[in-house]
Amino acid sequence: MFRRIIICLLLASCLVVAIGCRNKVKNPLASVDSKQPDKVLFDRAMDAMQKRKYDVARLSLQTLINTYPDSEFIARAKLAVGDSWYAEGGSAALAQAENEYRDFITFFPNMPEASEAQLKIADIHYKQIEKPDRDFTHAKRAEDEYRQLLLQYPDSKLADLARTRLLEVQEVLGEREYRIGRFYYMRQSWAAAVARLKTLTDTYPLYSQADEALFMLGMAHEKEIELIRAARIPEVKKARLVKMYTDEAGEAYSKIITRYPAMGRVDAARERLKAMDLAVPTPTQEAIELNKKEMASRSELGRMEKMMGMFKKHPDYSPASKVGEPTLVDPKETNAAELVKQANDIITGANATENKVSAETVSPDGKILESQPTPRSKSDDSTDQTEAPKQMPEQVNEAGSDNKTTTILTTDGSTASTDKTQNSDTASSTSSSSSGDKSGTKESSSKEKKKKGIRKLIPF
Repeated sequence: MFRRIIICLLLASCLVVAIGCRNKVKNPLASVDSKQPDKVLFDRAMDAMQKRKYDVARLSLQTLINTYPDSEFIARAKLAVGDSWYAEGGSAALAQAENEYRDFITFFPNMPEASEAQLKIADIHYKQIEKPDRDFTHAKRAEDEYRQLLLQYPDSKLADLARTRLLEVQEVLGEREYRIGRFYYMRQSWAAAVARLKTLTDTYPLYSQADEALFMLGMAHEKEIELIRAARIPEVKKARLVKMYTDEAGEAYSKIITRYPAMGRVDAARERLKAMDLAVPTPTQEAIELNKKEMASRSELGRMEKMMGMFKKHPDYSPASKVGEPTLVDPKETNAAELVKQANDIITGANATENKVSAETVSPDGKILESQPTPRSKSDDSTDQTEAPKQMPEQVNEAGSDNKTTTILTTDGSTASTDKTQNSDTASSTSSSSSGDKSGTKESSSKEKKKKGIRKLIPF
């Protein structure tokens, strides 16, 4: 009897436990590892991204962001939304990813993941860079974004990767500037070639053909010297221009020797300096070692890789240097129009302030022999405002005649002459002819008109 009672009690207890387990409510957001619903949503999104179900992943992430704004996963969720667009690919998806990353930087600028978002923005444009002879929009955008990362997050663990890719991007941009400068050089448009090549060498000193660009820059200045010597301009102004271009050519050749002493144009630069009777500098041992490291870090594609690269959209990054610091702030860009204006100001004397600067005697080789104050004329002390203006120096030729012909430089480096006397004579003849027409019209209108028909018989 006692045994039956024990068995009944055991059966009753088992029945109660089974009913209790059956009536327990299970949370659909709970998992084996965690019972936090925001964690579950984030894990589901990451699992969906691994399976390339980006729409499902973004739906879970947006649910997490909207439902749990105070969650510890909110920052990673916002960054993961951008990652989903980035992984999906395509121009539209990459543009949306860039917007998501910028929003993340705006809301969480002090988090370590902000540098990761900035790197992804730069990588978006890095993936779309085309060859140097094509559209360079993405190359410039990538350069700006990598610079932004290095300037804002210099201590980030991603800084080294950003620096390496920035050097690659600047190699592509440098190649583009070199090709344009070489095109102008072959077309003998010296001012435009000088502007492009000088901007290249100042902005991208780690460019793989920087020595070639500097040598071409020096040769362009020498071509300008030849044009100036052949031009019909006063000897004093000619000497100033020759000295200016000689100094600039010597600076370009000297930079090859001091900055790129291990590259191929060093011997040619020395010969040009000797031919121009300029001092030949001696490179330091540190400069030689640095240039050798830069050259050793560059790589070169094989013949088959070069052939296959012709059919690819993206450029070849192998010539880019792997050592050295990229340029983070662009120097002032050299403008061709400003170069031509500077030379024309010297020719026409536009920069000289009369009676306030000293007169300098310049030898044909460009050396200043003496300097003395310009004597003041009597008209300077006069207060009569009705006095006719004095003739400008550039309007008088070397013999002192009153010939108002001025020689100026054009953008392609050639010279042109402007004859002010002819223009004034033409204007005076035009005005006299027009005045003659007016007087003739007035005279004819004063004469009595002839009567016709029956009006001849009427005396009034």
